[in-house]
Amino acid sequence: MSVRQVMPKQGKERAKNFSEVALGFTPQQAKAEADRCLQCKQKFCTRGCPVGVEIPEFIKLLREGDLKGAAVKIKEKNSLPAICGRVCPQENQCEKECILARKGEPIAIGGLERFVADWQREHDDFSVASAQTGGRVAVVGSGPAGLTAAAQLALAGHQVTIYEALHAVGGVLRYGIPQFRLPKEILEAEVEYIKSLGVKIQTDVSVGQTISFAQLRQENDAIFIATGAGLPHFLGIPGENLPGVYSANEFLTRVNLMHAYDADFDTPIKVGGQVAVIGGGNVAMDAARTALRLGAEEVSIVYRRSWEEMPARLEERENAKEEGIQFRLLTNPVAIGKRDGKLAALNCVQMELGEPDSSGRRRPLPISGSEFEIPVQTVIIAVGQGPNPILLRKAPELARTERGYFQADPQTGETNLPGVYAGGDIVTGAATVIAAMGAAKRSAEAICEYIRKKKES
Repeated sequence: MSVRQVMPKQGKERAKNFSEVALGFTPQQAKAEADRCLQCKQKFCTRGCPVGVEIPEFIKLLREGDLKGAAVKIKEKNSLPAICGRVCPQENQCEKECILARKGEPIAIGGLERFVADWQREHDDFSVASAQTGGRVAVVGSGPAGLTAAAQLALAGHQVTIYEALHAVGGVLRYGIPQFRLPKEILEAEVEYIKSLGVKIQTDVSVGQTISFAQLRQENDAIFIATGAGLPHFLGIPGENLPGVYSANEFLTRVNLMHAYDADFDTPIKVGGQVAVIGGGNVAMDAARTALRLGAEEVSIVYRRSWEEMPARLEERENAKEEGIQFRLLTNPVAIGKRDGKLAALNCVQMELGEPDSSGRRRPLPISGSEFEIPVQTVIIAVGQGPNPILLRKAPELARTERGYFQADPQTGETNLPGVYAGGDIVTGAATVIAAMGAAKRSAEAICEYIRKKKES
């Protein structure tokens, strides 16, 4: 069995710069990896893709040298392939279902998707014209769900306008993911493609503040809500209000919003020599690796379970470890301490794992008498986030779940209001980019059917 290609990446110097870590396959590597594909008749890989990319078909076109055809095939189902090829957890989705994974290494589907998308961006002006239906749809939020829904609806011939509260498009793609994982120029290129489909984008418009939800309903045939989960959670421990304590949302947004990743910008973001990041997910890895690049001398991930229970992608954990991030596992913070009025220490207790809890992971239990301190000057809390609250407050007529998210049909995204749909993190809670995109695609299909019936009646 042929060996899976390993994508080249920056060496140790990457911990001091914000350039992209993974460098992408060379043409030779992409061809060699595509040649490994068995072209299975039963496309398990496609079934594992939340947006249904026809994976064997695009790989076949790639290995035949038809890169434009491969790009067209991918974009039939995925409007953001250069992004997905970088941040999608393929190992838990399409690659997990690859038949080769049963006895060896699966096809590097994400790497091949990235290769094709990057080639298309550099060599081919890709655009599609669609016959207009006269339908009007408002999309609230320009993250992965909003962009995907907008693209699919525009391809179906509807007039689509995205309303974004901030001054630039992308949501979590722009403000939540670091430059070294998803360069802004990649996002910009994907957005330009979506605009080329006829999608209009209005920034600096907060639905519920700048424009009312009722007005949007009046002016459009349908609405798709994709405002995400941007409200950070905290631990509820003493000292969280001290200067030098950030939520990961705030920290990463500041870095991305104010261009702290760019040496040409004098950005007022300071981190101390010793930084602790609390949490074990992908956001925690992003925050820790960003703090290191901003000049921290020692960065620690503080997580109350073990390495095996960490929800972050293995690739991101390994990248963090290679860059010198310290992992303080089975460690639970109980307070944030200060000296002389300044943040000075993270007070912790050692943990051990007991029986599984509701998440299926073994429950962490404190060990009596194991208290200790970690010296810190900056603490970043990355323990999850809740629904964006603005539209929730301004549209009380929309039904909510017990957790406070919009209640929507899991297959169609339909809410309790006719013509109003919702998808992505505002429905499910914080999840992956590709999961939000999958929900948006299903909602777009449902919206098309809704508008068709509405115009026929």
